Amino acid sequence: MSYRTRANMMMVGVNVFWGMSYVFMKMGLSSLGSFTIIALRCLIAFLIAGLFFYKPLLHITRKTILSSAILGFLLFSVFSFVTFGVSMTSASNAGFLISLTVIFVPLLNCLLVKKLPSWPIGLGVIVTLTGIGVLTLKHSFHMNTGDVLCIGTALCYAIHITLTGTFTKNENPIVLGILQLGFAGLFALICSFLFEHPSIPATLSSWIAILGLGVLCSAIGFICQAYTTPTHTGLIFATEPIFAALFAVLFLHELFTLKELIGSVIVVAGILIAQLDDLLLKKRVHYQETLPK
Repeated sequence: MSYRTRANMMMVGVNVFWGMSYVFMKMGLSSLGSFTIIALRCLIAFLIAGLFFYKPLLHITRKTILSSAILGFLLFSVFSFVTFGVSMTSASNAGFLISLTVIFVPLLNCLLVKKLPSWPIGLGVIVTLTGIGVLTLKHSFHMNTGDVLCIGTALCYAIHITLTGTFTKNENPIVLGILQLGFAGLFALICSFLFEHPSIPATLSSWIAILGLGVLCSAIGFICQAYTTPTHTGLIFATEPIFAALFAVLFLHELFTLKELIGSVIVVAGILIAQLDDLLLKKRVHYQETLPK
């Protein structure tokens, strides 16, 4: 079994924990500041991953540090948007909105190659935007701040995934995965001292939240992501909002209205439609390879 296949399989398992990350964030926000949670989450993940994979870290170049710093800043932005966003909207809403990452990744790739998106991506965007409207728009045509921040999270994460796929072509993915966590934690720690009163968790629920975010959702997840492709990562992420909604109902006792359920189903449908682009491309490539030379 190849590294990529194993990474994909592990990413599906990690996605279950990422679905629960919104619950962990809600738990942590009850007693800790947002930047403090991000700093603890990333630094714990950095230390654990560094202990397991310390040998590759002995051979770091300036280029690797620069690439890791860029990814670390994007990761810090992702965590900042999502942590503040979750504090202003429901955990289930956050899960479905952040799954827009799957739509943004192929759109960014279209911008990079300067070509119009294929019909699956175009249709997927339209269907997904319809779902977002049903899911988030209330009596008037505006979304709350938390929903907007979660959409910002998806955009930052799409940029992060795209750049990760670019940087890992010439860099050690394990080193990038570990160092970006360290940089993200450093940026968050600085903001924590500037804007909050940093402290360590004081309750059992806070410790569970921080360790869950640091070990299960970060240390394992972002290293696995480095070994798979951006498209595969995006497809795997399509299941995250389902787990997020499930855990929000089970642990936070959030209720799904019929309107929210319909919106959520439409969002997931749009994401899956957009993923048809990759499947059709593979079929075209396979067909061309079977043609006589």
